[in-house]
Amino acid sequence: MSATASSRPTAGPSARARPALAAVLRAPLWLAELATGAKSFVDNPILGSERLNRLGLHTARVRLAHAMADRRRRKLAHLASAEDRDAFARDGFIARRDFMPADLYAAVCAEVGSIAVEAREQLQGDTVTRRIPLDPETLKRMPAMARLLELPEWRGLLRYVSSFDCEPVITVQAILSHVAEGPPDPQTNFHIDTFHPTMKAWLFLTDVAEDEGPFTYVPGSHRPTKRRLAWERRLARGAARNPDRLTGRGSFRATRAQLKRLGYGEPVAFAVPGNTLVVGDTVGFHARGPSLRPSVRIEVWAYDRHNPFLPTPGLDLWSALGLARWRTRLAWWALDRGERLGLARNVWRPVGAVTADAPPKLG
Repeated sequence: MSATASSRPTAGPSARARPALAAVLRAPLWLAELATGAKSFVDNPILGSERLNRLGLHTARVRLAHAMADRRRRKLAHLASAEDRDAFARDGFIARRDFMPADLYAAVCAEVGSIAVEAREQLQGDTVTRRIPLDPETLKRMPAMARLLELPEWRGLLRYVSSFDCEPVITVQAILSHVAEGPPDPQTNFHIDTFHPTMKAWLFLTDVAEDEGPFTYVPGSHRPTKRRLAWERRLARGAARNPDRLTGRGSFRATRAQLKRLGYGEPVAFAVPGNTLVVGDTVGFHARGPSLRPSVRIEVWAYDRHNPFLPTPGLDLWSALGLARWRTRLAWWALDRGERLGLARNVWRPVGAVTADAPPKLG
């Protein structure tokens, strides 16, 4: 044996045992995540187990989560009209034109176009998403926006669709397309956000043209039909090894051909005038429509996601602590600290104080 070969270090039993020991220590956490909204097949080997998903682990979580959401919505039925509840049950979304009174709409648009607030941007492909959190300090400078967020219909529709009687995350969001060299915006692929019912809302402040990246939704795709469950079961079996990163992390993608095979009709593109509200369950297939030219879309954007297995709407700890409207900034603060520790890069980059319609700083 050569001196070089004999001097090469070999892994001893303790080194080889470390990964197994780490797995044993993490196993209780992985198991506990089954009872939460955890969705990544890559990060949790129990959720990503091909054998368990062949036996129906993923689809069992889907069925139970939908049943719990239905139960919670029944308790919140008084927050939405019978017409809106029927539309949601059929389509998976509620759409309202001329949502705000004309004077309030004009005042809100004036505020987002004239008041500069500390914002952040994320670049995805060739598209920049800008978010301006509507925290209590910002709302002091935007009284019209504060009035909007207290409208009973705004509060009721968002809570009914989310199935939780809680304050959602709310920001002013601007979508600025074709602002950088890069691949197409990944949000233009039809996808579900996660395995369980969730809520997102878009109150469009600008007109949205057909060729300017309108929000697009596949009606009825929020329901766990037999065909849909069978498709998810097949996909879940190999999701941990799927070459698509987002699918591996629990946000399944589907082509138009696959959507047709699942029995769905044509998607609805919300090419709508400003002051249109759309509240949708993003367990249904949705996408950002392709934008054929540079454009700016400005909206009040809301999002809500909680543990899907809770049987009742419950109390919101964030609201109880008086922090519900600070969540976006708190999340960015935590992600910044993680980046400084070398854990992961925070994709939301600070761009200073800007108005919603300002030119992008990224890209």
